[in-house]
Amino acid sequence: MTIAGLICVMLVGVMLVASPVAEPWDLKLLDMQFRLLRAQFPRAAPEVVVVGIDEATVAQFYEPVTLWHPHLAKFLQAMTRAGPSAVGIDLVLPDRSFDRIVPGYDKTLIRGIVEARRAFPLVLALTIDPEEKPRPIHRPFVGAAGEGGTGFALLPIDDDAVVRRVDEHLNKDGAAVPTLVGQLVRRLGAVPAAGYVDYSRGAPFEYVPLTRVLEWAEGANQAELERTFKGKPVLLGVVLPFIDRQTLPVALAAWEQDDRHTPGVLMHAQALRTQLGHGPIERVSWKIVLLICVAASLLWLVAMRARTALITLIGAAAALLLLSTWLLSAGSFVPVVAPIAVVFVALGGRTAYETILQLRERQRLRGAFSGYVSPPVMEEILAGQLQPELGGVNKFVCVMFSDIRGYTTRSEGMTPEAVIAFLNSYFEQVVQLIHARGGSVVSFMGDGIMAVFGAPKPLPNPCAEAFAAARDMLAYVRQFNANAGAAGEKPIDIGIGLHFGDALVGHVGSTMRHDYTAIGDVTNVASRIEGLTKEVGYRLVCSNAVAAELPDTGLLTALGPMGIKGHTAVEVYGYDKI
Repeated sequence: MTIAGLICVMLVGVMLVASPVAEPWDLKLLDMQFRLLRAQFPRAAPEVVVVGIDEATVAQFYEPVTLWHPHLAKFLQAMTRAGPSAVGIDLVLPDRSFDRIVPGYDKTLIRGIVEARRAFPLVLALTIDPEEKPRPIHRPFVGAAGEGGTGFALLPIDDDAVVRRVDEHLNKDGAAVPTLVGQLVRRLGAVPAAGYVDYSRGAPFEYVPLTRVLEWAEGANQAELERTFKGKPVLLGVVLPFIDRQTLPVALAAWEQDDRHTPGVLMHAQALRTQLGHGPIERVSWKIVLLICVAASLLWLVAMRARTALITLIGAAAALLLLSTWLLSAGSFVPVVAPIAVVFVALGGRTAYETILQLRERQRLRGAFSGYVSPPVMEEILAGQLQPELGGVNKFVCVMFSDIRGYTTRSEGMTPEAVIAFLNSYFEQVVQLIHARGGSVVSFMGDGIMAVFGAPKPLPNPCAEAFAAARDMLAYVRQFNANAGAAGEKPIDIGIGLHFGDALVGHVGSTMRHDYTAIGDVTNVASRIEGLTKEVGYRLVCSNAVAAELPDTGLLTALGPMGIKGHTAVEVYGYDKI
């Protein structure tokens, strides 16, 4: 069964790795790890300058964006003077000429593009229409940008509508298309790679308003232009509140803290940071994840207590999370939801399996030994509280001895079968009365019983429970005699002795055969007091130690000190006079 369980846990791991069930949870965990690393372990990234078209810019330029040719041309002229390493225009240029409206209008922007691309790498953004077909831009603009001067302003979007990856294989057939970020990387002399955008690196983005750049250019503020842009990649894009927004794992805009619904230009800027820095984060092979799941499934082989299993589960999950976070900071994405789930299944399944086995074993032991020991002793054995070694512990207990008066004479005229039937019938009722009061019957001695109250199960007042059980036994005998008289049978009489004191309670005997009992002076005295019932004429006699523990002693009759064999005199009390 152990091997079968292990195989089942391994199959769970295989199913989790092979199916997309864990993927959404792995991505949510990845987002949390990005946010944690950014907040607690900030690290630098290559600088990318964002020039933003904000509300102030839109308010200052009265033309619609489509007709911003002069402003874009002035921006490119400013960049030519500033000397950036590359410039990306994350704006959709018009797909037609406006020369018919304003003659020579296109030439202004075309001239700015040509001059700019001679000074630095320039990439214009392309996009797609609602039918996912490439949306064309005016051909002269594309021609002016030159070869490699255009790229699609697109990144892959995951099923939960979050942008986490950079990859140029965006066609439905898996073919690669040039992207805005990819073309900028190529123009800067690097090779774009596919993977996860590293959102853990770099500070939140600030932006330079487009209007400020044009003011610097018009004011011939060459120093400010060079200080801000020289030798750095630059992206121009929209930073308006409700236009061109994407959901990202982290908030990138410094002016919009905790808002993951981010301007698209910042998304491209972070992807460019990643490509120019340590490169995209690589997802480890599914084979490695499967190997971790297989290793985690081996926990099934370790039987643990529920508490230990819970601690192990928490520790293993924490270790996997810490390891994956550290590897993420080093550039590797390790999905750990499936391994954590396997740890849970292995530990939880094995704990449940062991619990079922223990319950079955308890039921078996209860059925096999419930007739040999009292319920309190059985409960302690099943709970693992009663150790099997010889010896015991000191406890204050109330010991009861009881036997049937005249039993020898009564049994002389009975067959052995009748004697056994009579004793079994009598003990069946008396033992139930003792157990009902929390007592433990530790031995049968012919027609006699020895019971202990207060061990192994503690009782608030062992003496009160023992006295109540003795009264119940006397009441049963009276009812028994009434029924026996009606049936023409001989009545019976019993004697009960109670004493309270310190005893060594535990296993006594040999390693091969022993009993659970109480040893000590309290036991000897209780036995002798039971013998006094014949002399003092009371069916129930208890010591002063017992009487002192009873809430009401009005029912007792003080009999004074009584001498008992082998012991100093004991002050006793009687109940139920014969």
